[in-house]
Amino acid sequence: MLELRGIAKRYGRFALEALDLKVMSNEYCVLLGPSGAGKTVILEMLAGLIRPDAGQVLWDGRDITSAAPETRRFAMVYQDYALFPHMSVRANIAFGLRSRGVTRTEAAGRAEAVARNLGIAELLARRPATMSGGEQQRVALARAMVTEPKLLLLDEPLAAVDIAGRRRLRDQLKQLQQRTRTTFLHVTHDIDEAMFLADRAAVILDGRLRQVASPEELFRRPSDRDVARFLGMRNILDVVCSEPGFCRARGVTIHVAGSDVATRHVWIRPEEIILSGQPFDSSARNQFHGHVAQYSRAGDLLAVEVDCGDLELTALVTYASFECLAIQKGRQVYATFKSSATHCF
Repeated sequence: MLELRGIAKRYGRFALEALDLKVMSNEYCVLLGPSGAGKTVILEMLAGLIRPDAGQVLWDGRDITSAAPETRRFAMVYQDYALFPHMSVRANIAFGLRSRGVTRTEAAGRAEAVARNLGIAELLARRPATMSGGEQQRVALARAMVTEPKLLLLDEPLAAVDIAGRRRLRDQLKQLQQRTRTTFLHVTHDIDEAMFLADRAAVILDGRLRQVASPEELFRRPSDRDVARFLGMRNILDVVCSEPGFCRARGVTIHVAGSDVATRHVWIRPEEIILSGQPFDSSARNQFHGHVAQYSRAGDLLAVEVDCGDLELTALVTYASFECLAIQKGRQVYATFKSSATHCF
Protein backbone atom coordinates (compact mmCIF):
# COMPACT_ATOMS: atom_id res chain seq x y z
CA MET A 1 0.00 0.00 0.00
CA LEU A 2 1.13 3.54 -0.82
CA GLU A 3 0.55 6.23 1.78
CA LEU A 4 1.21 9.96 1.65
CA ARG A 5 1.20 11.67 5.04
CA GLY A 6 1.13 15.45 5.23
CA ILE A 7 3.00 15.88 1.95
CA ALA A 8 3.70 19.53 1.13
CA LYS A 9 5.67 21.30 -1.58
CA ARG A 10 6.02 24.93 -2.59
CA TYR A 11 7.17 26.33 -5.95
CA GLY A 12 6.93 30.12 -6.06
CA ARG A 13 3.22 30.97 -5.85
CA PHE A 14 2.16 27.32 -6.16
CA ALA A 15 1.71 25.39 -2.94
CA LEU A 16 0.78 21.76 -2.44
CA GLU A 17 -0.76 21.72 1.02
CA ALA A 18 -0.48 18.96 3.62
CA LEU A 19 -1.82 16.10 1.53
CA ASP A 20 -2.91 12.74 2.94
CA LEU A 21 -3.72 9.90 0.56
CA LYS A 22 -3.78 6.12 0.69
CA VAL A 23 -3.60 4.02 -2.48
CA MET A 24 -4.49 0.41 -1.79
CA SER A 25 -2.53 -2.53 -3.13
CA ASN A 26 -3.70 -3.71 -6.57
CA GLU A 27 -5.88 -0.60 -6.95
CA TYR A 28 -6.36 1.60 -10.00
CA CYS A 29 -6.38 5.04 -8.39
CA VAL A 30 -6.83 8.19 -10.46
CA LEU A 31 -5.65 11.61 -9.28
CA LEU A 32 -8.08 13.98 -10.96
CA GLY A 33 -7.73 17.74 -11.25
CA PRO A 34 -7.25 20.68 -13.62
CA SER A 35 -3.92 21.71 -15.09
CA GLY A 36 -1.68 23.32 -12.48
CA ALA A 37 -3.35 21.56 -9.54
CA GLY A 38 -0.13 19.75 -8.56
CA LYS A 39 -0.78 16.27 -9.97
CA THR A 40 2.56 15.81 -11.74
CA VAL A 41 4.46 17.21 -8.74
CA ILE A 42 2.90 14.46 -6.62
CA LEU A 43 3.96 11.77 -9.10
CA GLU A 44 7.53 13.06 -9.25
CA MET A 45 7.74 13.08 -5.46
CA LEU A 46 6.53 9.48 -5.43
CA ALA A 47 9.11 8.55 -8.06
CA GLY A 48 11.83 10.15 -5.96
CA LEU A 49 12.63 12.85 -8.51
CA ILE A 50 11.50 15.66 -6.18
CA ARG A 51 11.87 15.84 -2.40
CA PRO A 52 8.81 17.08 -0.48
CA ASP A 53 9.24 20.08 1.82
CA ALA A 54 7.32 18.25 4.52
CA GLY A 55 5.57 14.94 5.11
CA GLN A 56 6.30 11.30 4.41
CA VAL A 57 5.91 8.80 1.58
CA LEU A 58 5.39 5.23 2.81
CA TRP A 59 5.28 1.99 0.87
CA ASP A 60 3.88 -1.00 2.77
CA GLY A 61 4.53 0.91 5.98
CA ARG A 62 8.18 1.69 5.19
CA ASP A 63 9.28 5.32 4.94
CA ILE A 64 10.77 5.86 1.47
CA THR A 65 10.65 9.68 1.45
CA SER A 66 14.44 9.93 1.05
CA ALA A 67 14.97 6.71 -0.90
CA ALA A 68 16.73 6.96 -4.28
CA PRO A 69 14.46 6.51 -7.33
CA GLU A 70 16.17 3.29 -8.46
CA THR A 71 15.53 1.59 -5.10
CA ARG A 72 11.76 2.16 -5.08
CA ARG A 73 10.81 -0.33 -7.81
CA PHE A 74 8.33 2.18 -9.22
CA ALA A 75 7.94 3.03 -12.91
CA MET A 76 6.64 6.21 -14.52
CA VAL A 77 5.05 6.84 -17.92
CA TYR A 78 4.91 10.43 -19.18
CA GLN A 79 2.43 11.82 -21.69
CA ASP A 80 5.22 12.68 -24.18
CA TYR A 81 6.41 9.04 -24.34
CA ALA A 82 10.15 9.89 -23.77
CA LEU A 83 11.30 7.11 -26.09
CA PHE A 84 14.85 6.89 -27.40
CA PRO A 85 14.53 7.86 -31.10
CA HIS A 86 17.71 6.04 -32.19
CA MET A 87 16.62 2.72 -30.69
CA SER A 88 14.21 0.11 -31.98
CA VAL A 89 11.02 -0.63 -30.08
CA ARG A 90 12.61 -3.84 -28.76
CA ALA A 91 15.62 -1.92 -27.44
CA ASN A 92 13.42 0.78 -25.94
CA ILE A 93 11.34 -1.76 -24.04
CA ALA A 94 14.39 -3.71 -22.87
CA PHE A 95 16.36 -0.62 -21.80
CA GLY A 96 15.34 -0.72 -18.14
CA LEU A 97 16.17 -4.40 -17.88
CA ARG A 98 19.59 -4.01 -19.51
CA SER A 99 20.45 -1.12 -17.16
CA ARG A 100 19.74 -3.49 -14.26
CA GLY A 101 22.15 -6.11 -15.56
CA VAL A 102 19.65 -8.49 -17.19
CA THR A 103 21.28 -10.42 -20.04
CA ARG A 104 20.56 -9.37 -23.60
CA THR A 105 18.80 -12.65 -24.36
CA GLU A 106 16.55 -12.54 -21.30
CA ALA A 107 15.76 -8.83 -21.81
CA ALA A 108 14.81 -9.45 -25.44
CA GLY A 109 12.53 -12.33 -24.45
CA ARG A 110 10.78 -10.34 -21.75
CA ALA A 111 10.40 -7.35 -24.07
CA GLU A 112 8.76 -9.54 -26.69
CA ALA A 113 6.38 -11.05 -24.12
CA VAL A 114 5.15 -7.69 -22.83
CA ALA A 115 4.88 -6.39 -26.40
CA ARG A 116 2.57 -9.28 -27.25
CA ASN A 117 0.42 -8.50 -24.21
CA LEU A 118 0.02 -4.91 -25.41
CA GLY A 119 -0.54 -5.82 -29.05
CA ILE A 120 2.65 -4.24 -30.39
CA ALA A 121 4.77 -7.32 -31.18
CA GLU A 122 4.75 -6.38 -34.88
CA LEU A 123 6.43 -3.06 -34.00
CA LEU A 124 9.51 -4.49 -32.28
CA ALA A 125 11.91 -3.78 -35.16
CA ARG A 126 10.63 -0.26 -35.88
CA ARG A 127 11.84 3.13 -34.66
CA PRO A 128 9.56 5.51 -32.66
CA ALA A 129 9.43 8.15 -35.41
CA THR A 130 7.60 5.72 -37.73
CA MET A 131 4.72 5.10 -35.30
CA SER A 132 1.50 6.83 -34.29
CA GLY A 133 1.06 8.50 -30.90
CA GLY A 134 -1.00 5.61 -29.60
CA GLU A 135 1.64 3.10 -30.67
CA GLN A 136 4.40 5.12 -29.05
CA GLN A 137 2.46 5.35 -25.81
CA ARG A 138 1.98 1.58 -25.76
CA VAL A 139 5.74 1.19 -26.22
CA ALA A 140 6.34 3.56 -23.29
CA LEU A 141 3.85 1.52 -21.24
CA ALA A 142 5.58 -1.73 -22.22
CA ARG A 143 8.97 -0.28 -21.22
CA ALA A 144 7.55 0.51 -17.78
CA MET A 145 5.73 -2.79 -17.26
CA VAL A 146 8.59 -5.04 -18.39
CA THR A 147 10.45 -4.20 -15.18
CA GLU A 148 7.51 -5.54 -13.14
CA PRO A 149 7.13 -2.41 -11.00
CA LYS A 150 5.41 -2.43 -7.64
CA LEU A 151 3.70 0.84 -8.55
CA LEU A 152 3.04 2.31 -11.98
CA LEU A 153 2.80 6.11 -12.14
CA LEU A 154 0.96 7.43 -15.20
CA ASP A 155 1.20 11.14 -16.06
CA GLU A 156 -1.64 12.06 -18.45
CA PRO A 157 -0.83 8.98 -20.59
CA LEU A 158 -3.72 9.50 -23.02
CA ALA A 159 -3.44 13.27 -23.49
CA ALA A 160 -1.34 13.20 -26.66
CA VAL A 161 -3.26 10.37 -28.36
CA ASP A 162 -6.05 10.85 -30.92
CA ILE A 163 -9.64 10.05 -29.91
CA ALA A 164 -9.82 6.57 -31.44
CA GLY A 165 -6.39 5.64 -30.08
CA ARG A 166 -7.30 7.05 -26.68
CA ARG A 167 -10.27 4.73 -26.36
CA ARG A 168 -8.23 1.66 -27.34
CA LEU A 169 -5.40 2.56 -24.98
CA ARG A 170 -7.83 3.30 -22.16
CA ASP A 171 -9.32 -0.19 -22.55
CA GLN A 172 -5.84 -1.73 -22.62
CA LEU A 173 -4.79 0.12 -19.47
CA LYS A 174 -7.79 -1.21 -17.57
CA GLN A 175 -7.23 -4.75 -18.84
CA LEU A 176 -3.50 -4.60 -18.10
CA GLN A 177 -4.06 -3.47 -14.52
CA GLN A 178 -6.67 -6.15 -13.91
CA ARG A 179 -4.47 -8.83 -15.46
CA THR A 180 -1.24 -7.94 -13.63
CA ARG A 181 -2.83 -6.61 -10.40
CA THR A 182 -0.16 -3.92 -10.34
CA THR A 183 -1.02 -0.82 -8.33
CA PHE A 184 -1.66 2.08 -10.73
CA LEU A 185 -1.70 5.79 -9.87
CA HIS A 186 -2.90 7.71 -12.92
CA VAL A 187 -3.18 11.50 -13.13
CA THR A 188 -5.52 13.25 -15.55
CA HIS A 189 -7.77 16.27 -15.98
CA ASP A 190 -10.20 14.21 -18.11
CA ILE A 191 -13.29 13.34 -16.08
CA ASP A 192 -14.59 10.65 -18.47
CA GLU A 193 -11.17 8.97 -18.42
CA ALA A 194 -11.14 8.94 -14.64
CA MET A 195 -14.69 7.62 -14.39
CA PHE A 196 -13.89 4.72 -16.74
CA LEU A 197 -10.58 3.68 -15.22
CA ALA A 198 -10.69 4.40 -11.51
CA ASP A 199 -11.51 2.07 -8.66
CA ARG A 200 -11.25 5.28 -6.65
CA ALA A 201 -10.59 8.83 -7.75
CA ALA A 202 -8.91 11.58 -5.72
CA VAL A 203 -9.91 15.13 -6.68
CA ILE A 204 -7.22 17.79 -6.20
CA LEU A 205 -7.99 21.49 -6.63
CA ASP A 206 -5.66 24.41 -5.93
CA GLY A 207 -3.04 22.19 -4.33
CA ARG A 208 -5.47 20.57 -1.89
CA LEU A 209 -6.97 17.11 -1.91
CA ARG A 210 -10.72 17.70 -1.77
CA GLN A 211 -12.33 14.26 -2.02
CA VAL A 212 -11.41 10.59 -2.44
CA ALA A 213 -14.21 8.24 -3.47
CA SER A 214 -15.41 5.79 -6.07
CA PRO A 215 -16.51 7.41 -9.36
CA GLU A 216 -20.12 6.67 -8.51
CA GLU A 217 -19.85 8.30 -5.09
CA LEU A 218 -18.12 11.38 -6.51
CA PHE A 219 -21.12 12.11 -8.69
CA ARG A 220 -23.67 11.05 -6.11
CA ARG A 221 -22.18 13.05 -3.24
CA PRO A 222 -19.50 15.59 -4.19
CA SER A 223 -17.83 16.95 -1.06
CA ASP A 224 -18.43 20.59 -1.91
CA ARG A 225 -19.55 23.01 -4.60
CA ASP A 226 -16.06 23.38 -6.11
CA VAL A 227 -15.76 19.63 -6.65
CA ALA A 228 -19.25 19.52 -8.15
CA ARG A 229 -18.41 22.32 -10.58
CA PHE A 230 -15.13 20.70 -11.57
CA LEU A 231 -16.98 17.47 -12.33
CA GLY A 232 -19.15 19.42 -14.76
CA MET A 233 -22.36 19.21 -12.81
CA ARG A 234 -25.14 21.55 -13.94
CA ASN A 235 -28.01 22.82 -11.80
CA ILE A 236 -26.08 23.21 -8.55
CA LEU A 237 -28.26 25.21 -6.16
CA ASP A 238 -27.59 26.75 -2.77
CA VAL A 239 -30.52 25.76 -0.58
CA VAL A 240 -31.99 26.08 2.88
CA CYS A 241 -33.94 23.10 4.22
CA SER A 242 -36.28 23.72 7.14
CA GLU A 243 -37.73 20.20 7.12
CA PRO A 244 -36.83 16.85 5.53
CA GLY A 245 -37.73 16.60 1.87
CA PHE A 246 -38.25 20.33 1.23
CA CYS A 247 -35.65 22.92 0.26
CA ARG A 248 -35.87 26.59 -0.64
CA ALA A 249 -33.72 27.79 -3.53
CA ARG A 250 -33.92 31.28 -4.99
CA GLY A 251 -37.37 31.89 -3.61
CA VAL A 252 -39.00 28.61 -4.66
CA THR A 253 -39.64 25.33 -2.88
CA ILE A 254 -38.14 22.16 -4.32
CA HIS A 255 -39.02 18.62 -3.27
CA VAL A 256 -35.67 16.91 -2.64
CA ALA A 257 -35.31 13.21 -1.83
CA GLY A 258 -33.07 12.57 1.16
CA SER A 259 -32.64 16.19 2.21
CA ASP A 260 -32.49 17.27 5.84
CA VAL A 261 -31.75 20.45 7.76
CA ALA A 262 -28.00 19.93 7.19
CA THR A 263 -28.35 20.04 3.38
CA ARG A 264 -26.65 23.10 1.89
CA HIS A 265 -26.52 22.28 -1.83
CA VAL A 266 -28.72 20.39 -4.28
CA TRP A 267 -27.72 19.07 -7.69
CA ILE A 268 -30.46 18.29 -10.21
CA ARG A 269 -29.57 15.87 -12.98
CA PRO A 270 -30.09 17.77 -16.26
CA GLU A 271 -30.91 14.58 -18.18
CA GLU A 272 -33.81 13.95 -15.79
CA ILE A 273 -35.48 17.32 -16.33
CA ILE A 274 -38.40 16.89 -18.76
CA LEU A 275 -39.39 19.86 -20.93
CA SER A 276 -42.92 20.22 -22.29
CA GLY A 277 -45.03 22.85 -23.95
CA GLN A 278 -47.93 22.27 -21.55
CA PRO A 279 -48.06 21.24 -17.86
CA PHE A 280 -46.72 17.69 -17.72
CA ASP A 281 -49.05 15.14 -16.12
CA SER A 282 -46.87 12.83 -14.03
CA SER A 283 -46.00 11.80 -10.49
CA ALA A 284 -43.07 14.22 -10.47
CA ARG A 285 -43.43 16.71 -7.62
CA ASN A 286 -41.35 19.51 -9.13
CA GLN A 287 -42.68 21.54 -12.06
CA PHE A 288 -41.75 25.09 -13.00
CA HIS A 289 -42.95 27.36 -15.77
CA GLY A 290 -40.39 29.45 -17.67
CA HIS A 291 -38.95 30.33 -21.03
CA VAL A 292 -35.92 29.18 -23.02
CA ALA A 293 -32.99 31.51 -22.38
CA GLN A 294 -30.52 29.77 -24.71
CA TYR A 295 -29.39 26.35 -25.91
CA SER A 296 -26.18 24.70 -27.09
CA ARG A 297 -24.83 21.36 -28.22
CA ALA A 298 -23.71 18.91 -25.55
CA GLY A 299 -22.34 15.90 -27.39
CA ASP A 300 -25.23 13.83 -28.72
CA LEU A 301 -27.72 15.99 -26.83
CA LEU A 302 -28.71 19.64 -26.56
CA ALA A 303 -28.41 21.65 -23.36
CA VAL A 304 -31.44 23.91 -22.99
CA GLU A 305 -31.29 26.65 -20.36
CA VAL A 306 -34.70 27.56 -18.94
CA ASP A 307 -35.33 30.76 -17.00
CA CYS A 308 -38.00 30.09 -14.37
CA GLY A 309 -37.99 33.49 -12.72
CA ASP A 310 -35.18 33.52 -10.17
CA LEU A 311 -34.57 29.81 -10.76
CA GLU A 312 -32.44 28.83 -13.77
CA LEU A 313 -32.39 25.21 -14.88
CA THR A 314 -30.51 23.37 -17.62
CA ALA A 315 -32.09 20.30 -19.24
CA LEU A 316 -30.45 17.85 -21.62
CA VAL A 317 -32.76 16.79 -24.47
CA THR A 318 -32.42 14.74 -27.62
CA TYR A 319 -32.46 16.39 -31.04
CA ALA A 320 -35.83 14.72 -31.69
CA SER A 321 -37.33 16.28 -28.54
CA PHE A 322 -35.76 19.62 -29.43
CA GLU A 323 -37.48 19.62 -32.82
CA CYS A 324 -40.79 18.29 -31.47
CA LEU A 325 -40.95 21.12 -28.91
CA ALA A 326 -39.90 23.69 -31.54
CA ILE A 327 -37.32 25.03 -29.09
CA GLN A 328 -36.16 28.58 -29.67
CA LYS A 329 -35.18 31.51 -27.48
CA GLY A 330 -38.20 32.85 -25.59
CA ARG A 331 -40.25 29.66 -26.06
CA GLN A 332 -42.57 29.07 -23.07
CA VAL A 333 -41.95 25.65 -21.52
CA TYR A 334 -42.50 23.67 -18.35
CA ALA A 335 -39.51 22.02 -16.61
CA THR A 336 -40.48 18.92 -14.63
CA PHE A 337 -38.36 16.59 -12.50
CA LYS A 338 -38.86 14.04 -9.75
CA SER A 339 -37.53 14.48 -6.23
CA SER A 340 -35.33 11.43 -6.88
CA ALA A 341 -33.54 13.38 -9.65
CA THR A 342 -32.07 15.67 -6.99
CA HIS A 343 -28.94 14.95 -4.95
CA CYS A 344 -27.91 16.63 -1.72
CA PHE A 345 -24.48 17.60 -0.45
